[in-house]
Amino acid sequence: MSEIEKRQAAAKALEEIQSGMRIGLGTGSTARHFVELLGERVADGLDCLCVPTSEVTAQQAASLNIPLTNLETIDRLDVTVDGADEIGPGLALIKGGGGALLREKIVAAASDQMVVIADASKVVDALGRFALPIEVNRFGLGATRRALELVLSDHQAEGALKLRSDGAGTDFVTDGGHLIFDAFFGRISAPEALSLALLNVPGVVQHGLFLGLCKRAYVATPDGVRTLND
Repeated sequence: MSEIEKRQAAAKALEEIQSGMRIGLGTGSTARHFVELLGERVADGLDCLCVPTSEVTAQQAASLNIPLTNLETIDRLDVTVDGADEIGPGLALIKGGGGALLREKIVAAASDQMVVIADASKVVDALGRFALPIEVNRFGLGATRRALELVLSDHQAEGALKLRSDGAGTDFVTDGGHLIFDAFFGRISAPEALSLALLNVPGVVQHGLFLGLCKRAYVATPDGVRTLND
């Protein structure tokens, strides 16, 4: 998706924002456009209070003078606007390609609604083509890996489990100090069952299946922005 299309999807989501709202700010290249546009609205006098889903987003928002808070100070948000790696049937999502899945899910779950902005390539018939991120505790990593491999086997994963690293080969570390396994399923036929199975592994902090959270998606295409509702 071109940067122009990303911005069009972000602009469509911005139409939902009203003065006085408490807003969750997503992470990623498309969400970044939303934050930029929101900053312009704030400069023009929009009153809002925002919770960022990552340190990167927090830095961007602060540079634009967007008022920030946290979920210790307030307990509910009106809306969260974020991107997605895949959008499946019923607006089930895979998120976490950027490594912010835990905070993204906490913020989304604390919101009255979650709005996703993405491009048409992210819309799929079944989740799983994109690797599923699984955030894990460092302690007992070998035991956690073996337990996750059993879950992959039970759910007929087509690929393997890989510990995420950066370009230099160093383990990727989340804002919360955790590690991420990427699980290559190919096709996830039972996302709800898989979600429960993953969360039953003691070393798993959270995973990138976002089920029942997204209420609407603005999908950018070369012909304009499509709206998907749950």
